[in-house]
Amino acid sequence: MAFEPPQRLVRALGESVPDADDWVDKLPDTAGQAVALRELTVERVQVPGGRSSLVVLVRRPDGTPAVLKLVPPRSRPESERAALAHWDGRGAVQLLEPFVTEGVLLLERLHPDVSVRSLPEAKALLEAAGTLRRLWVEPPGDHVFETVAERTGRQADAMRGAPAEVAELVSAALDARESLLAAPPEERLLHGTFRQSKVLSGTRAPWLAVGPDPVVGECAFDLARLVRDRVEDLIATPSGAATTRRRVKRLAESLDVDQERLRGWTLFRAVESGVRALRVGRPRDAELLLEFAGWL
Repeated sequence: MAFEPPQRLVRALGESVPDADDWVDKLPDTAGQAVALRELTVERVQVPGGRSSLVVLVRRPDGTPAVLKLVPPRSRPESERAALAHWDGRGAVQLLEPFVTEGVLLLERLHPDVSVRSLPEAKALLEAAGTLRRLWVEPPGDHVFETVAERTGRQADAMRGAPAEVAELVSAALDARESLLAAPPEERLLHGTFRQSKVLSGTRAPWLAVGPDPVVGECAFDLARLVRDRVEDLIATPSGAATTRRRVKRLAESLDVDQERLRGWTLFRAVESGVRALRVGRPRDAELLLEFAGWL
């Protein structure tokens, strides 16, 4: 079959990956070789799919359903493999091969069209938070994962070139980062890009996380991305600012995370995402994120 990458993936890679065109051009051959090597039967490409990888629903030679995931090198497939191997199915999708072949992962099949985001908001946040808690484990002693300090350091450098009209928010976000990194309370293996759409329905467990971009650091950094889930809905309601502050409080209390540290990382991550959206030409997304950040 033709392994046509979904347009959502092509657009997202074009914004964030310098050599994306080359990787996308080679994708049909890469996918075909990965399928043949494993003697897989292809069912379909998952559409609309994700923003950083091609997901193909397949069956193994014994008929077991699985997922073949192809990831560009810049998205750190080896780091994803290492995190999934360390979690070993606890709270996350199960890795079915102990190795990565040129950015290819073979994974347990979940229900790709059913995420926590399909639940009512309060229930979705509860289930997502419970899943996230299971992922917060001690990292391997010899790990090579990026740290929160390293990742946010790169992001902070990029933020300093933001337009003057967002300078006040950028300054507040950078100050928050500096303060938070001065005394992190713990070091855990984190999902790195956790949100409701990254939690899918499973068979061996009700909900399991997928698509990590793992990082090592404090739990509040991981939880911060969940705070702004459904940001478009928050912005659309008159009580959005109050709802956001209640959400920070509720999530912090439910997961035993310091509320002020969660607020600080939520501010930094929202401003960083907003500035990045401006940089790649997504002004509407930037407007939503920066308005949200202003509430914090």
